Amino acid sequence: MAERRVTIGWAEGLHARPASIFVRAATAAGVPITIAKGDGTPVNAASMLAVLGLGAQGGEVVVLASDADDAEAALDRLARLVAEGLEELPETV
Repeated sequence: MAERRVTIGWAEGLHARPASIFVRAATAAGVPITIAKGDGTPVNAASMLAVLGLGAQGGEVVVLASDADDAEAALDRLARLVAEGLEELPETV
């Protein structure tokens, strides 16, 4: 399983607008991805309710993971999105 540990770069954490940006990006990745807060239980990264339910704050560490064969590039893009608090999914890493 591929994974990335990332510190959340959005000051407000994964709430409202940042969560929406993240969920759209995770859905667009085309592979199943989970997100967990620290060492907590992973949830579906493409589910808005699940991501909001994490209650992840800015500066906290989340773990992005996938067991798909071609997940490395998708995880890299999502990790960059989260770490830098970007407004959209980066096309390249």
